[in-house]
Amino acid sequence: MSIRAAQTPDLGPLARLWWQGWRDAHLPLVPKALATRRTLDSFIVRMAMALPHVRAVGPVGAPLGFHLIKDNELNQLYVEEESRGAGIALLMADAEDRLLEAGVKTPWLACAIGNTRAARFYQKAGWVLTGTQTVPTEIPGGWYPLKIWRYEKRLSARPWTWHEIEQLGPRLSPAEPGGEAQDRRAHLFRAPRTIM
Repeated sequence: MSIRAAQTPDLGPLARLWWQGWRDAHLPLVPKALATRRTLDSFIVRMAMALPHVRAVGPVGAPLGFHLIKDNELNQLYVEEESRGAGIALLMADAEDRLLEAGVKTPWLACAIGNTRAARFYQKAGWVLTGTQTVPTEIPGGWYPLKIWRYEKRLSARPWTWHEIEQLGPRLSPAEPGGEAQDRRAHLFRAPRTIM
């Protein structure tokens, strides 16, 4: 599975994936004042503006996940519910490579306070919780101040190994005697799919 630049046919599917993922992970955790502003239309507008900077995994027009980098921040990282697992590790590795290529040595990401599943994934991927902070979060017509957990990671020029990627998500099942290895694609992406 390869990571690619997002394309125009990805816009609608990526916005829906992002909106559904955000609702799944954040709806019970964020203030109602923010949740009511996070409509599908708001995600379509945000994705349209971000699309030139988005990298996706999956077929054009039917992406399975994406990441978005803004300056020194891994701003978004989402994978569709049915496709969680090793793919999110591939997206994370690609994001870290892109950050290094841009000269960023210590990127950061925001994690919703209380999103322990995502927090465990980030920690397993080598990100370190550095504290809480309030960040301006995009809403239609402005910004909403949101308190988040801030994670940082000191990046090295050494690329991720397949062993590291496999440790973050399930692998192919071993071959049965006299058979072939089975590809568990339905479970390729079992991991959290969210930042903010």
